[in-house]
Amino acid sequence: MTTVLNSVDDFAGEATAGLVLAHRRLVRAVPGGVVRATQASAPKVALVVGGGSGHYPAFAGWVGRGLADGAVVGNVFASPSARQICAVARAAERGRGVLLGYGNYAGDVLNFDAAARALRAEGLDVRSVAVSDDIASADGEDPSTRRGIAGDLVVLKVAGAAAERGLSLADVAHLAHLANARTRSLGVAFSGCTLPGADRPLFSVRPGGMGVGMGVHGEPGLSEDDLVPSRELAARLVAALVAARPAGAGDRAAVLLNGLGSTKYEELFVLWHDVVRELEAHGIQPVAPEVGELMTSLDMAGVSLTMSWLDGPLEELWLAPAQTPAFVRGTLVDDGAADASVVTQAHAADRPGALPALPGGDAWANEEHVAEPSASVAAAPVLLELTAAVHRALVEREQQLGALDAVAGDGDHGRGMVTGASAALTAVEDAVASGAGVGRALVAAGEAWAAKAGGTSGALWGEMLRSAGTTMLSGADPRSLWTVARAVSAAVDQLQAVGGAAVGDKTIVDAAVPFAAALQHAAAAGESLPSAWAAAAATARTAADGTGRMVARRGRARPHAERSLGHPDPGATSFAHVVAAVCR
Repeated sequence: MTTVLNSVDDFAGEATAGLVLAHRRLVRAVPGGVVRATQASAPKVALVVGGGSGHYPAFAGWVGRGLADGAVVGNVFASPSARQICAVARAAERGRGVLLGYGNYAGDVLNFDAAARALRAEGLDVRSVAVSDDIASADGEDPSTRRGIAGDLVVLKVAGAAAERGLSLADVAHLAHLANARTRSLGVAFSGCTLPGADRPLFSVRPGGMGVGMGVHGEPGLSEDDLVPSRELAARLVAALVAARPAGAGDRAAVLLNGLGSTKYEELFVLWHDVVRELEAHGIQPVAPEVGELMTSLDMAGVSLTMSWLDGPLEELWLAPAQTPAFVRGTLVDDGAADASVVTQAHAADRPGALPALPGGDAWANEEHVAEPSASVAAAPVLLELTAAVHRALVEREQQLGALDAVAGDGDHGRGMVTGASAALTAVEDAVASGAGVGRALVAAGEAWAAKAGGTSGALWGEMLRSAGTTMLSGADPRSLWTVARAVSAAVDQLQAVGGAAVGDKTIVDAAVPFAAALQHAAAAGESLPSAWAAAAATARTAADGTGRMVARRGRARPHAERSLGHPDPGATSFAHVVAAVCR
């Protein structure tokens, strides 16, 4: 378990601040994450990487010359918010566009895509690569359904080297996608991992067993087999990756043997000894192999093997020099063109007592002030009371939601919901104090929820609250059932548009859609708001419970679809808790 911490809420931020203090000549803190401490003055493509904390050296440990220009740091096992991504991208941007690189997870895709849209609206040229190397998580032959695990390092190293050489954004993005198409990984877990502050792991592996196909967010393996000797494990891992070899691939590959957190280096070297023999038997020549902790999962015991076939220019870029806190290769020649202002900031951090700012801030513009009707302003204190009730309800159920999420996911849903609700409560308090009405307060709540919670739920709840608030800004009476029903319908429409899920996919949508429909039906029947909301909340509760009879078709639970059967969806369940809390 994680034993060294001050508080659960501050764990990710303080870990990042400590990284900056330990490597202040390489990285510096900015709102949302870290960027290079010094920058060459010549324009170049900026590679901005990121994801949740708990995976060091991914991703902040890869910031430096020859690799990434910046890294966005989310909460433990949670995607950073779009606001954080935008802030880091702005700080890292060097005049020739930005490539966003991240693992292929629902929350990361939602938030990085939203950030890319926002940055493009500001005039920046932005492209993305979602790394998808984990063959155990594929839905049939569809590579877009694979997760991103340790193969991130190869793909992002290729992209960083290409950007360092001055290639165009189109060329850097093309090479990153080529490397991703050539990269395959597979892992096994010997024990689960434990979130900071938790008293038990997200999942367990029976004594003498191993979970095959685990994810780096604590997702359990796709199958559980008996533990085997190193020779047999090496043979199984290599054979699986060779079987998934891309068509037309040669015999030279970047090979990574990754420890997931608690497996010791001596164990990795024993396994590597056996992996090399298997590679030779298959006629594969490892190029600059890496053995060690490359992408971890807190204290999980386990390993993953990655093979990236180095066709065309990929080998040269994989071998190119780099210098970051966690990845050093070759020798970089100083071009003598560092930005003086940035260098000054980096050296100023050497002064005793100089602490970097904790990441996680935002740099988005504030919402334009919109005049709201007196009825909306008068109802805002009621919204504050309801937001506080929602926060209390989620705090009471944090462990329950986390345990439900751990059945087929990463176990962080309860914590994410509490973090988001806490941020929303503070935002509504501030909005009401400033004289805002219900519409502006809801928009502020959505911005805060998305910015602080991160992850899939953070992005979706942020979108829903912002959409509901924007609808409320129309000037209609927020105490009217018609107004509330319209706002809820707008929120649920946005939920489906952004998340892409439909009823039956076993997601939050399965509770949200019937809730919105019940409110619309009640409004048409002329019912009162309190009774209509209570009835709709009961409908949402029934629908959420009904997801226990479904098999997941989207989200992180999809690779463990059968395991999710018999357990209600955590997103649908938390939605039901939220709307029920509003009734009280």
